Amino acid sequence: MVVNLHPCILALDLSLVILGLYILRRLFLARGRAPLPPGPKGIPLVGNILDMPSEKEWLTFAQWGEIWGDICSVTVLGQHLIILNSAKVAIEMLDKKSSIYSDRPVLQMGGELVGWKNTLALLPYGDRFRRYRRLFHNLIGSNAIMKQYLPAEEHETRRFLRRVLAKPEDLSSHIRWTAGAIILRISYGYEVKENNDPFVELADKATEQFSLATAPGGFLVDVIPVLRHVPLWFPGADFQRKARSWASTLVDMVELPHNYVKQQLAAGTALLSFSSSLLESKQLTSEEEFDLKWSAASLYSGAADTTVSAIYAFFLAMTLYPTVAKRAQEELDSVVGNDRLPGFEDRDELPYLNALVKEVFRWNSVAPLAVPHRAMQDDIHDGYFIPKGSLVIPNVWKLTHDAKVYEDPFAFNPDRFIDREGKPAEPDPRDVCFGFGRRRCPGLHLADASVFISCAMALAVFDISKCVENGRVIEPIHDNTTGTISHPKPFKCTIKPRSEKAVSLIQSEEFSR
Repeated sequence: MVVNLHPCILALDLSLVILGLYILRRLFLARGRAPLPPGPKGIPLVGNILDMPSEKEWLTFAQWGEIWGDICSVTVLGQHLIILNSAKVAIEMLDKKSSIYSDRPVLQMGGELVGWKNTLALLPYGDRFRRYRRLFHNLIGSNAIMKQYLPAEEHETRRFLRRVLAKPEDLSSHIRWTAGAIILRISYGYEVKENNDPFVELADKATEQFSLATAPGGFLVDVIPVLRHVPLWFPGADFQRKARSWASTLVDMVELPHNYVKQQLAAGTALLSFSSSLLESKQLTSEEEFDLKWSAASLYSGAADTTVSAIYAFFLAMTLYPTVAKRAQEELDSVVGNDRLPGFEDRDELPYLNALVKEVFRWNSVAPLAVPHRAMQDDIHDGYFIPKGSLVIPNVWKLTHDAKVYEDPFAFNPDRFIDREGKPAEPDPRDVCFGFGRRRCPGLHLADASVFISCAMALAVFDISKCVENGRVIEPIHDNTTGTISHPKPFKCTIKPRSEKAVSLIQSEEFSR
């Protein structure tokens, strides 16, 4: 007997077969696929959201590393976070596999709505990113190229000494002012005003807003991206109004210094800078000018805040470790003498001071979790599955405080970077603290130079010690703020000139011009 089935029944049967095959395939792949890296067990739907720390995440991530290993993972609302707690793993993944780990996450509030996605830190991996990198490499990408900017570094650091001598109690603001002055000079050839400089204030305002806009969990729109389309008038749309205001600040930070350089070039008074070097070399297309403006703004906004953290940490370390400061001063006195201030030409003759600079970068993690990388495709690493779209977070704080790598890691000890009694020096922390792969900080030579000259000149003329109030010694505590850029929390110290000769050096017109 021949049975004629209705076409709809045949179609339904075929659909069921296809669905069954699809389910079997998914089950087979899931069973055969490598596991995610281990980590704390989450709960249905929300994953590990309750496990996530609200501050100093690097400490919790380091504890997870002790339990789960150098690669561990959590999932938050479907987003995989892969945490790397050793330099070996970070280098193997982010350096050696940089072709698939160089993207950035999409941040709806800070990146899309405010506009920080156009700066190098959050720029997606692609052609524009590569163009930015070429600009940085050609203008500040090596120590040899950086030499043209070293006189500006020395000039602004001498001005810093004068400000500290006049008001040592305002150390933090002097450091911030000087960092802004150096980066504005190098980025735009702009000389900062002594007080209330509009460009320094603009950079401070914009970078503070960046921290707020990119804070994990700070805005619901980062979790529910569709909210970015909510109109300004809609109830609960305060974030939209903030985004509009912050975007205006960011545009000013990008446009105003750039226009200043163009005006100076037209008047024939422009100083050598990152921006002037390109603007005067050729007629730029609109795309090339866009790249230049945002590259310069990336340098301007990124370098200032990070340098502030490192130099403030140097003063904290010298307060807590006076024997280290004394030994560095003895080296400076022996090599440089006391008739002039140290300069970059002395650097090769100051091995202990160079070790001290390395220890500043290691001891104080400026960017303890860096900025997350994003996997651009599925990967298997060390037998673990890393899904496409995962955020890969190198725990730089752990990498620079790993007791397996650094002896007594919480102590400030420059000797660890000097070969002694047949014991090899410990690894240079700058290999990890400036990032990895194609996302490695292009301003690392600038940052290193700024920290070196600040340490050298300050130690040459100042004694730094613990503050005494009402006969009681105030013991500073090494503690850091939470954030993408982490700073030592405020502390008190005493800063005095080492001698009358030091005072005359600081105040000398020759050194203040």
